[in-house]
Amino acid sequence: MVAGLLVIPQAVLLAVTVAGVVFPAEARLPLPLALGTLAALAALRGLAGWAADTLALGATSRTKARIRIDLMGRLLAAGPAWLSSERTGELTQTWAGGLDHLDAYDGSYRLQRLLAVVVPAAVLAVTAVLDPLSAVVLLVTGPLIPLFMVLLGGAAREQSERQFTALSRLGARFLDAVQAIPTLAAFGQVESEVGRLAEVAGEHRRLTMTVLRVAFLSALALEWLATLGTAIVAVEVGLRLLYDRVAFMPALAVLMLAPEFYRPLRALGSAFHAGLAGRDVSSRLTVLDDALPEELPVEAAAPARAAARLQVQAVTVERPALERPALAEVSIDIAPGEWVAVIGPSGAGKSTLLGLWLGFVTPGSGTVLVDGHPVTPASAEGLRRHLAWAPQRPHIFHGTLRSNLLLARPDATDLALHEAIARAALAPLVARLPLGLDTPLGEGGAGLSGGELQRLALARALLTGAPVLLLDEPTSELDPDTERAVLTTLRASTGVTRVMVTHRAAAARWADRVVELREGRLVSPGGPQ
Repeated sequence: MVAGLLVIPQAVLLAVTVAGVVFPAEARLPLPLALGTLAALAALRGLAGWAADTLALGATSRTKARIRIDLMGRLLAAGPAWLSSERTGELTQTWAGGLDHLDAYDGSYRLQRLLAVVVPAAVLAVTAVLDPLSAVVLLVTGPLIPLFMVLLGGAAREQSERQFTALSRLGARFLDAVQAIPTLAAFGQVESEVGRLAEVAGEHRRLTMTVLRVAFLSALALEWLATLGTAIVAVEVGLRLLYDRVAFMPALAVLMLAPEFYRPLRALGSAFHAGLAGRDVSSRLTVLDDALPEELPVEAAAPARAAARLQVQAVTVERPALERPALAEVSIDIAPGEWVAVIGPSGAGKSTLLGLWLGFVTPGSGTVLVDGHPVTPASAEGLRRHLAWAPQRPHIFHGTLRSNLLLARPDATDLALHEAIARAALAPLVARLPLGLDTPLGEGGAGLSGGELQRLALARALLTGAPVLLLDEPTSELDPDTERAVLTTLRASTGVTRVMVTHRAAAARWADRVVELREGRLVSPGGPQ
C-alpha cells in the first residue's frame, strides 16, 4: 500500500519540477531539491515494493507450513476409520502441491483487492483537487473494469474448479498406479494403466488450456478498458490545455496519475486469474476443516505395568454406509492376561471392535475402557502407547527390514529384534535374505508374500512389549505349520492380554475364549476353551 500511494506525491512533484523547468517564472522548488526528493521517493517506492513481495512470500510460506502441520496432525488424529472414507490421492494433492497455489491467492489476490480500493480512491481524491473534470472521467470509466471482471470471472471460476477436480483425479490415479505397480506388472496391465493415466492427464491439459484462454481474453479486455480510460483522460486534458482551460502543472500531474488509477484494477484482474486455483484449495481446506475432528491435547495415560483389562459396555457404532449399526449394544469384558478370539462373518463388526480400543472409532453410545481408562478422542493417543496392533494388511515402508521393525521401538537392540523375529516365525525369512536385517524392502513390502507381511507386522507388535496385543487376522495367509508356530508363540505370551480377530475355526480354538459377532450383535460371549 505504501508503494502504491507513493506514486501520488511522486507524480505531483514530477509535474511541479517539469513545470518549473518549462516555465521558470512558475518554479516552486529549487531544481536540485526537487530532483533529490524525486530520487528519494523513487528509492522509497522501490524499497516498499521489494519489502511487500518479501513479506508476502514469507507470510505465505509460514502459513503453508502451519497449515501442513495442523492438517497432518488432524488427519492422523482422525484415524484410519475416517481416512478410509476419503480419497487418499486427493488429500495428498491438497496437502502437498495444492497448498502452493495459496501463494497467488493469499500473497497476491487478497492483498490486491485491498489495493484496488485504496490506491484508486486516493488517486481519485488528488485528481479531484487538481482537475475535477478528469476526476469525473475516472469515476465513470473506473467501475467498468470490476464490472467486466465479474462478467468474465464466472466463466473463469467454473473452468478453474473443473481443472482443480481434474488435477485431484490425476493425483489420485497416479498415486494408486504407483502403489499398484507390482500388481499391474503381475497381471500385465501396465500398458492399459498408462493409457488410462494419459487420458486423465489429457483431460487436465485441455482444462488448463481452457483456463489460460479465458484468463488471456479477460486480461485483454481489462487492458483495453484501462487503455481506453487513460486515452479519454489524455484527450480531454490535451484539448483543454490547448485552449488554455487548464494549467500546465495540474494537467501534467493528471496525465501521470491516470494510468496509476487503473493499474491496481488491472493487477487485480491478473491476480484474480492467478489465484483461482488457490481459491479452490482454500475452499477444499474449509471443507476439510469442517469435516475433520479437532486435534485435542493428548491426555497422559497411566502406564499399564501388567496385562490390561479391555471392556466395551453397551457400545453402539453407526456407519452411514450401512443400513444397520456396525455394532449394536455390544458388551464384552476381557480379563487381564486373557486370550480372546473374535469370530464372525465379514462385516460382523470384528475390526470395528478393535478400532474402539485403538481409538480409531468413536462410538455413538456406550463406554470403551482400557485398564479402567475411558478411551476418548483426547486420551486415545496416550492409551495407544500401551497397545500393540497388527493389522490384517500392514503397511511396510520403503527401507530396510530393520528400519521397518524399529518403527515399533526405535531403541530396540539387535537381540530384541531377533527375539521378536523368532517369536513371529520370521527367522527363516531373515536367514535367507542376502543382507539379513539390512535387506532393503520396497514400498508396501514389495518382494514379500502376504504371510511374510503378516508375520512382520506380528514381530513389530511383539517388539513393543505392550501389555495388550490386538491382532486382526494374523494367520489368514499362513500355511498350517507356520500358523501353528505363530499360535504357539501367542499361547506362550503370558501376562499379555490378547484379542485375535480370525475367520479360522482352527486358530480360534487356541484361544482361552471365543466371542462371536454377527451383523453387529454379540451372538455368544464365549467361555473357556
